[in-house]
Amino acid sequence: MKFFVDTADVDAIKELNELGMVDGVTTNPSLILKSGRDILEVTKEICDIVEGPVSAEVVAVEADQMIEEGRKLAKIADNIAVKVPLTWDGLKACKVLAGEGNMVNVTLCFSANQALLAAKAGATFISPFIGRLDDINLDGMDLIGDIRTIYDNYGYETQILAASIRTVNHATQSALIGADVMTAPPDVIKKMAAHPLTDKGLDAFLADWEKTGQKIL
Repeated sequence: MKFFVDTADVDAIKELNELGMVDGVTTNPSLILKSGRDILEVTKEICDIVEGPVSAEVVAVEADQMIEEGRKLAKIADNIAVKVPLTWDGLKACKVLAGEGNMVNVTLCFSANQALLAAKAGATFISPFIGRLDDINLDGMDLIGDIRTIYDNYGYETQILAASIRTVNHATQSALIGADVMTAPPDVIKKMAAHPLTDKGLDAFLADWEKTGQKIL
């Protein structure tokens, strides 16, 4: 499973990228706001750091304007994936932009039917939002499973990009179900390395090592 980092924090991206934990980056207007930087500037910097796809989101709501914004964003770098919302206008924009050879990430997906439409419109990625479904007492993982089944049934090449991942359990379940990609905040990715038994075992090893009186260096 590919790891995308859901942030516009350049320092966090650099740290994870050096460890080989970054296959791509996703951004959105909220993350750009949090970064406090110009969208074109920070997106270009991220694209220079990361080899994989970097999602940059349009903010228009009508297809023609989405297409124009998408074309401008795509000029930032060769690894830009234009991000459009899963609306009827977004699907129209996806069809045009994908037809022009651009990677397209269709976001804010909350149903299998929406994912099916995105695949037929030529989406490179579909982004089902797990956490936001959990917020309304639905199981976001059920959606990932339904999309996986549909795409496998018919051979769609659109990659399932599990989004709105808030916990390490979300990451685990996405991998088990077969999401092609997950995008998560840097802190969630780091938490995947943590386990209390690892900490307990390390403490015991270090205590015993101290008793030996030895040094490696």
